[in-house]
Amino acid sequence: MNPSELKVKKRKRSHSSKKDSLAEQSLPNEPVTVKKHRTEIDAESSEADSEEVNQQQDSDSDDDEAADRQGTNADGAELESSTLRENAILPLPQAAEPKLFSDLTLSDGTSKALAEMGFTKMTEVQSRTIPPLMAGRDVLGAAKTGSGKTLAFLIPAIEMLHALKFKPRNGTGVIVVSPTRELALQIFGVAKELMANHHQTYGIVIGGANRRAEAEKLQKGVNLIIATPGRLLDHLQNTKGFVFRNMKALVIDEADRILEIGFEDEMKQIIKILPSENRQSMLFSATQTTKVDDLARISLRPGPLYINVDSDKESSTVEGLEQGYIVCDSDKRFLLLFSFLKRNLKKKIIVFFNSCNCVKYHAELLNYIDLPVLELHGKQKQQKRTNTFFEFCNAKSGTLICTDVAARGLDIPAVDWIVQFDPPDDPRDYIHRVGRTARGSGAKGRSLMFLAPSELGFLRYLKAARVPLNEFEVPENKISNVQTQLEKLVSKNYYLNKSAKDGYRSYLQAYASYSLKSIFDINKLDLAKVAKSFGFTVPPPVNMNLGSMKANKRTGKDRVGYHSKKIGKEHYDKQRSGTGFHKKDSDGKQSWSK
Repeated sequence: MNPSELKVKKRKRSHSSKKDSLAEQSLPNEPVTVKKHRTEIDAESSEADSEEVNQQQDSDSDDDEAADRQGTNADGAELESSTLRENAILPLPQAAEPKLFSDLTLSDGTSKALAEMGFTKMTEVQSRTIPPLMAGRDVLGAAKTGSGKTLAFLIPAIEMLHALKFKPRNGTGVIVVSPTRELALQIFGVAKELMANHHQTYGIVIGGANRRAEAEKLQKGVNLIIATPGRLLDHLQNTKGFVFRNMKALVIDEADRILEIGFEDEMKQIIKILPSENRQSMLFSATQTTKVDDLARISLRPGPLYINVDSDKESSTVEGLEQGYIVCDSDKRFLLLFSFLKRNLKKKIIVFFNSCNCVKYHAELLNYIDLPVLELHGKQKQQKRTNTFFEFCNAKSGTLICTDVAARGLDIPAVDWIVQFDPPDDPRDYIHRVGRTARGSGAKGRSLMFLAPSELGFLRYLKAARVPLNEFEVPENKISNVQTQLEKLVSKNYYLNKSAKDGYRSYLQAYASYSLKSIFDINKLDLAKVAKSFGFTVPPPVNMNLGSMKANKRTGKDRVGYHSKKIGKEHYDKQRSGTGFHKKDSDGKQSWSK
């Protein structure tokens, strides 16, 4: 369906009384443009070998490196005391409330790079964060996704390296820690552009890349490092000749996400290993949790400056974002998604699923029926993930289907629609997902979330999180009825059938692991309808106990290891009117209610 075919529906459970159709507020025909996007990295670097992509350094500094390495010892050279004394505090901006980058007292190299990148005006988080960081303060920043945090911490970091005249022999002066490889690559791309006119060196160390090549670069001296926690800790503990005793700044980006995906212990070890004397720290987090507070307490110096640019905003999501949901029975979900994608081929769309196997199945299915999509999930090899990410960034239109691996921090230009095929477990995840569109000043975008009737209670949580939503409705005659063709294809194609079974199983496992049990209750699912959405006429057997499985907090990966008795098709009544598991019969089998 076209955007004009999605109508804003007035209901009691809607969070807004808007009556206008989306056609009256439709997106422009052409994708939203940006002057020069910060995630641009030339095609050669994105498709090269891992060590080439992940270990680029400023070519302009080659001559300086050659001279600096002469006489460098294993411990690295100390920075000159005069340099430290004269440049420990960077000059404050001349304007009391800086709005333009020209109001800041920046080096010629950084000013030139910003002009070449097309940036003149600062965002709110940049104008409130950069001056105190340049003055040497520790900062704990809270800002919604898409607010410009990357420049907010990179500019002060690069200016400090420039002011202290860091050279390769001095080792590492700044480390930026990122939760995911894709976000690290993106930050690296921005740093590459910002440092084009500087002589300091920079590099990236991430899981999945060539460790030996990374170690060789670190031994030569990398002044600015962008890293993921696991690989950084590995190098800190095991790479001989990695000089970091002169480190002056630590940046922790998306701290809440780092902790959510299980890197709490690694971060504590990293902070313990890194020198703390005279170290400035910057911690950015979209949400403030107890664990984030604990991390801030051990990483920041006493009395950090807390900056929250969203506390007085009515909405937790960015302006220019039109948000809605649609109530859809499980057996109609794929039909609706197929219809939506088929009618929006010229748009740039991201579709979120709750498991890797669901992404794999739907990517195989859609590509097989000649509806091209790209896929991004945690089971892919790093080089594949990198290539897919940059391919979608550079595309003017197309569809990316993915797990939440793409939901945090990634800056993908001109995304028209965010579709949440599987709803998130938490309002914070919802906010990060929709943050992939309407990024930047004046940008527009739309989001659509699929909800089953039993999941409407999730709207209360979104309302409490200041997320404005309208209900959308789709006329029945606009939904393509391809169910018969889908079932025939899945039954006859061995590989699609196997992939569909894996997707069905992982969907149920992910659903059972949701923490909001009162909303996302596995026992309320109509399994016959769920199976139909995967192309099955009868639910296939799954190796899990649906009624008594203990919930585990999701980490973005498929849940495995449920060793309960296999549930076969003999347990299912073939009636299509069932509403889910009702109760166990006297013989212990589960029956369907009419």
